[in-house]
Amino acid sequence: MGETQFIAEPGVPQVVMTREFAAPPEVLLRAYTEAELIEQWWGPRRFATKVDRLDARHGGEWRFLNVDDDGTEYGFHGVYHGSPSVDGGIVQTWEYEGAPGHVHLETAKFEAKDGGTRLVLTAAYETVEARDADFEAGMEGGARETLDRLDELVGTLQPA
Repeated sequence: MGETQFIAEPGVPQVVMTREFAAPPEVLLRAYTEAELIEQWWGPRRFATKVDRLDARHGGEWRFLNVDDDGTEYGFHGVYHGSPSVDGGIVQTWEYEGAPGHVHLETAKFEAKDGGTRLVLTAAYETVEARDADFEAGMEGGARETLDRLDELVGTLQPA
């Protein structure tokens, strides 16, 4: 439905991503919290995604694997803070296992808008340098492609 917009202000250790979807917030929440749906959209197209752990509640852990064609796995994990909901969104830590100790806090807010949803993702980093390192590693392209895939999926889903 829309283009992913990025805001990464100089000197501010965060990135804000926004995108509009032609699906209600309940559908976006399902896509974010159901393993079989996550595996259909999470990550760039060149990878298959496997959900290793998903406990979408306060204190629950998640771990997803991107798997390339030769079977190499790239792990990501984190912990939920608060229980995911349409009204409260999702708050979770996020860490790439290839760079241990570099954790950021990510919030996903689902704002109802004109029969659809405006998704606002905010990633708060420890430092501007850590944020910039994610950009240099391809985060922007990966996030755009991932949200394109999410957009394709949510058009096929109904609210729970």
